[in-house]
Amino acid sequence: MSRTALLPVAVGFACVLPLAGVTLWALLLLAVPAAIAAWVLRVGVDVSDDGITARSLAGARTVAWPELSGIRVGERKDLWLVTTAGSQVRLPVLRARDLPQLAALSGGRIPDPGA
Repeated sequence: MSRTALLPVAVGFACVLPLAGVTLWALLLLAVPAAIAAWVLRVGVDVSDDGITARSLAGARTVAWPELSGIRVGERKDLWLVTTAGSQVRLPVLRARDLPQLAALSGGRIPDPGA
């Protein structure tokens, strides 16, 4: 995910900061921009020689290249990895428009739909 998504989080933090000084309970409002910033920094997809890793806020799942059966495009244009075991792993920040980039990063392991 692009780090420019942290700009609205910083603006939100600046807006919540004066409210957080009013009472001790209002300090909990600072948790909202902190959680969003953690999500922006953590969630993503890594493509390497070992396989594709889908990172979420709670954990990560790596699908090795030999385990990858294909890619499914969901109803909302989201991408899912389909494994040879039949399970599916959602790619959290990628959409169907990102398939050519994913194909290029895979080194030919995923065919380019535009070619």
